[in-house]
Amino acid sequence: MNAPDTPLLTPPLALYVHWPFCVSKCPYCDFNSHVRESVDQAAWRNALLADLAYEAAALPGRRLGSIFFGGGTPSLMPPATVAAIIDAATAYWPPEPDIEITLEANPSSVEAARFADIARAGVNRVSLGLQALDDEALVFLGRAHGVDEGLAALATAQAAFARVSFDLIYARPGQTLAAWDAELTRALSFGTEHLSLYQLTIEPGTRFATEAAAGRIVIPDGDSAADLFEATRTATAAAGLPAYEISNHARLGAESRHNLVYWRYRDYAGVGPGAHGRRGGLATARHKKPENWIGAVARNGHGAQIEQPLVPGERSTEALLMGLRLREGVDLARIAGLGETTVEALIDWTAAARLETQGLVARSGDHLRVTDAGMLLLDAILPLIVLSPSPSGEGRGWGRLAETGVCDFPTPTQRQVGQAPGLT
Repeated sequence: MNAPDTPLLTPPLALYVHWPFCVSKCPYCDFNSHVRESVDQAAWRNALLADLAYEAAALPGRRLGSIFFGGGTPSLMPPATVAAIIDAATAYWPPEPDIEITLEANPSSVEAARFADIARAGVNRVSLGLQALDDEALVFLGRAHGVDEGLAALATAQAAFARVSFDLIYARPGQTLAAWDAELTRALSFGTEHLSLYQLTIEPGTRFATEAAAGRIVIPDGDSAADLFEATRTATAAAGLPAYEISNHARLGAESRHNLVYWRYRDYAGVGPGAHGRRGGLATARHKKPENWIGAVARNGHGAQIEQPLVPGERSTEALLMGLRLREGVDLARIAGLGETTVEALIDWTAAARLETQGLVARSGDHLRVTDAGMLLLDAILPLIVLSPSPSGEGRGWGRLAETGVCDFPTPTQRQVGQAPGLT
């Protein structure tokens, strides 16, 4: 099913490109990343270009606002492949004058040596996976770089790219509030315009899950995690990088425009293994395993495994769950239009009113947002107020979310910060 031609006033399209390969698998990572002894670079470039051509044919007449190379470790891609994908994408879809083109990168000296070539390929924003500013923590997290190597890569990135962000993982086992405050203060001193700060969670199927089940890893309890979360938001706001999403912080105007497309529930194309997309009312997903994906491209000319129409209620639910992560909140009238329903039918207003008296959510007309105090409890608030369609079309049907892919968007993940008593 193709999306119809759209007028010029339609918001720009976003493109996500997934490169699934890593040098090693981090013990906390549940992303679609794989270690392979060798990669046929020419075959992978051609397959990605074929998958991109298929999406372009399904989304004609659009403008392109952003490209995001995620993974895996896309900084392992040859710069020529990055350039070829950018050139093809901007030929299919006229780019916005200020198009944002982001690439995720590991902060190793080997990959940092490619930064200048990647910038020449057209990338203008890099997201660097520093993950910690403590050598013992980096070893624990399975990272191949040390602090000095990571900071050298950060300096190289700041010289090569107009815009730089980096990630840190906090709420690590044994991490105190004072230690995190010192680490975050140092992180803020480097002057980047954007930070992604995730609390460590134990994800099923990871090595950390095995370690945690055996009692060898214990992450901070809910109260400690809440203290760390609140301290994080206070420090970043004081430094001029307030939280604009539950885990993302930026100077005004430096927000990730690509990720805002997800959170504001606009259209995006996804190519490469495991990539998800949204074409109007259509959910798309690629074959996840690299070998399965490239085999499908060879057979069919594309790697799509799922192209599934979403019923209106599923679209409105997805839009609410994504949009309420943002500090700006959501336009309920727009979301009601997506769901072909009314504003009143989207939300459990009895629960919302109770939370509003507690200062956890705020409503102004057709606008709803989770307050700063409420963000700490977002995981508990969403199931209380969002009325999700069940398979029969009635009541709460949270099981449908896994089927529609909302839990698998290739975006920075929400790290749980605990749930408060008295909300359920």
